[in-house]
Formats: sequence, C-alpha cells, structure tokens
Amino acid sequence: MAVAGSLAAFLLLDPVIATFVAIMLVTVAVIAGLAGDWDRHSTFEERELERARRRKEKWERGAAARERDRVKWEAHRARQEAKNADQGEQAG
Repeated sequence: MAVAGSLAAFLLLDPVIATFVAIMLVTVAVIAGLAGDWDRHSTFEERELERARRRKEKWERGAAARERDRVKWEAHRARQEAKNADQGEQAG
C-alpha cells in the first residue's frame, strides 16, 4: 500500500511533494509493522519471576563455596578466641 501510494504520488504530484508523501507513507508503514507485536512482550511480574529463578540457581551453585567460607571463618574465630584467652592468662 505504501509503495502504491508512493508511485501514485510521483505520477500525480510535484517530485518534492511526492518525495515527502513517499517518506511519510513508508514511515507510517514501518511504524505499523513494528507496533504489530507491541502487546506480546513479557509482563513485569514474568520478568521478575525469571530474575528470581536465576538468582536462586546462582545462590544454590555457590552453596559449597559459602559452606567452605563458613568453616574457615569459624576456624579463624576459634583461633582468635584461643589467642585472646592465652593472652588473658599471661597478663593475669
């Protein structure tokens, strides 16, 4: 339809005005084509559910590393408490 309208404009109108009409018709046709699937995008809730699922998978993949870090931290805290207890006995 845009092509037919452009051809008709070039045959019936001044070339400058026909060019303007052709540009407008092609622009409207492109916008109409792009807007055809405007409502087929995902909703905010769907995107958030997908993000939550990915975050959960990532959290579960890191569970072993967090457990190793927790064990190291507890060992460090135990060493620090033992060190502090030894210093307290030596000072007292």
